[in-house]
Amino acid sequence: MKETPGSQALLSGIGLRVRALRQAHELTVRELSVRANLSQRFINQIESGDANVSIAKLDQIAQALACTVTDLTASAEPDRSLRGRTWRLLSQCSDKDWQALHAWLEQRQGTESDRQFIALIGLRGAGKSTVGPLLAKRLKTEFVELDQWVEDAAGLSLAQIFTTHGESYYHELERKALARLFATSLGCVFAAGGSIVDDAVSWNQIKQRCHTVWLHATPQEFMSRMIKAKETRLTQRPTVMSDLKALLARREPRYGESSLTIKTTGKSPAKVVTDVLASLRKSRNR
Repeated sequence: MKETPGSQALLSGIGLRVRALRQAHELTVRELSVRANLSQRFINQIESGDANVSIAKLDQIAQALACTVTDLTASAEPDRSLRGRTWRLLSQCSDKDWQALHAWLEQRQGTESDRQFIALIGLRGAGKSTVGPLLAKRLKTEFVELDQWVEDAAGLSLAQIFTTHGESYYHELERKALARLFATSLGCVFAAGGSIVDDAVSWNQIKQRCHTVWLHATPQEFMSRMIKAKETRLTQRPTVMSDLKALLARREPRYGESSLTIKTTGKSPAKVVTDVLASLRKSRNR
């Protein structure tokens, strides 16, 4: 197919940018061809403006030069149209900007794609840290323990955070950990702290951004799990059962706002994972 003057100018411009970036990286044609998994002859044709390169092969070159396809195809003269100015702004977007833009476009177009974050909610001992990795493995995604991120940020254990700085400081770190998770991950399974429902900012954000799964258990089941885990500091308290019931009564209305409620009493972790997956499929098909 004969090239038009416009397309020939485009190819020549791409060739000039490829050569300039290659030389800036101090690469020979041969070295670039190895990195991009393309022939030296083809690289020479591109740089001379003689190759009608496909987007796929242009992407191979862009990755080899640590840039984007847009960087290679951008016009030497800036495009001052609305579309051109918008593309330049997009090229400077951070992960947080992309998240906000995606949410705005979905709302504007009246569409909502499947949310990729699955938040496991419930009291300590609900099984979040056990079920989470198993669920993530089945979904071929990563598992994140949000409280671990909080401890890493503080350089303290959870007990030390509460003792030294109090609950408000813990929730402040929790909000930052959650913001970091949403800004740096495309989706995962994560275990939220049992008290996250007590912080309106974090809880509302999770409900908006995630499939929330409440791992429900009876007070008797929680007690059995604590005894099995040999948490004697808690189980030997005379008021442990009444305290547990009071805590559940206070938090259950908020836990009940979750997308899904999965009963875990008397079930193995594997069975709980199976129930979660079945409920997720059902909710997504509605």
